[in-house]
Amino acid sequence: MKYFKKLIGKKLYLSPICVEDAEQYCEWLNDFEIAKNLLIFNRQLSLEKEKAILNDMVKNDAQVFGIIDMETDKLLGNCSIFCINERNRKAEVGIFIGDKDYLSKGYGTEALSLLLDYGFNVLNLNNILLEVFGFNKRAIRSYEKVGFKLIGKRREAIILGGEKHDELYMDILASEFESPFIKPVLEKE
Repeated sequence: MKYFKKLIGKKLYLSPICVEDAEQYCEWLNDFEIAKNLLIFNRQLSLEKEKAILNDMVKNDAQVFGIIDMETDKLLGNCSIFCINERNRKAEVGIFIGDKDYLSKGYGTEALSLLLDYGFNVLNLNNILLEVFGFNKRAIRSYEKVGFKLIGKRREAIILGGEKHDELYMDILASEFESPFIKPVLEKE
């Protein structure tokens, strides 16, 4: 599999999504330990359906990236900017690390930071929003590290395993974010 270093961090880089990775995504998204934290936790995904989803994402102007380990060129997960509203300069983001060996090691935080850099400094966005389940403490800590702030919640909106959980809404503004990649590259000129 060939990946391209679109946005480069210290431990990883973001590459345009590769539809041929559908089987790996399908494996991760059908693993309940991974999927329980995602909005699609209650869906069964076949390989054909995952290929269709990836193709649709590429066709519908979503900015979707594979998260790739810098040393091994191994696919770790993906992240995306979607629901892009150019007039009001706002969008939403989503991210997941599917490879369990890379969880809680800073890969998601670094990938999200690169994604925000792209959103604010290439797409010229001003406000970026995300949704997260209240029980996903690891993700919430990661989002706070890159600067997201809690802006609201939908109470008891998620019922999983007989337990009710809040759905949290977090956002970040361009003025609250410091570019880790794009601005330093531009300053080299």
